[in-house]
Amino acid sequence: MTVKEAAKPGAAVRSLALGRAAQELDLKRGELDLAVQLGLVRTAPGASGGPPRIDRQEVDRLREAEGFPDALRERVRTVGTMEGSGLVSISPARFTRLARTGHFTPIRFYLNRYRAVVWLYLAEELREFARANPALLSGRTPPALRTMLDAGEDRRARNWRGRGLGLLLRGTDDPWQQAAAIASVLDSATLAEVVPDPYERSHLRVLRPELVPGRPESAAAREVVERLLLADHPDEILWHRVSLAHALREARELRPAPRPGAKDESGRVHREIPVRPRPMPVHRSGRSPYGRGLLARLRLRRERPVGGGDAHAQAMSDPAHTVRS
Repeated sequence: MTVKEAAKPGAAVRSLALGRAAQELDLKRGELDLAVQLGLVRTAPGASGGPPRIDRQEVDRLREAEGFPDALRERVRTVGTMEGSGLVSISPARFTRLARTGHFTPIRFYLNRYRAVVWLYLAEELREFARANPALLSGRTPPALRTMLDAGEDRRARNWRGRGLGLLLRGTDDPWQQAAAIASVLDSATLAEVVPDPYERSHLRVLRPELVPGRPESAAAREVVERLLLADHPDEILWHRVSLAHALREARELRPAPRPGAKDESGRVHREIPVRPRPMPVHRSGRSPYGRGLLARLRLRRERPVGGGDAHAQAMSDPAHTVRS
């Protein structure tokens, strides 16, 4: 394609920036980001490590699909409790009970003006659940679920973490990036126990992905989000500890973490990366949410790999903080 042809309106280009692709797909930018996250839209790496782009062929494929653009937009439509309960024809209270016991997995959340967490769900998944589980949509709540609710069970945050982590792990084949994704849900004290080498911890920090794009500006809101990002239940922490130890073994076999003075495959010499561990979140009481002796009880003498299952299947419950579904 000549320079003159490229300057013409509508001229073909090999790839598009995400913002331009969203316009051509009749999606809001947040909807496109979610479509990419769910694997509905394929991206290509940006040049020189820049932001990912979307090939023109991929945009054309989506535009030519049946039902475009409404069908694609519906697949990424998210709803809260009120709209979601109406979608499956149940009361908001029953919807919340099913969400707390793990029957619905949130895909996103936001903080309202009272800094309460508002969970969002994929409308398509709610409809599929309603078709597959009509018995749970009417009648008395099953005894097993009542027992869980009476005990304060709330699996929304853990399921959200597990889902997000699973998507991150499936998005890369690099063991170091996979280890960094697992490390992102562990607090700094636990991470130091599993990864005693400070240079490895620093490398994981550099590679660390974000489960939540951007952070709130206020300190109080950041504290709420920080609690949601970190594994908080003993079983969940233990699962991620073992998973991280297994991922690290594979990563070390592939290549060591960068160290000061060491050369990488391209022959460049690495400089020391400052180690700045993320502080542990604390409750308003000032105490760790994990309890004084919990980390000692969870310390593993020998880390062994765990086979089968993904992070989403192992996700369970939420910390005891104020949450609005």
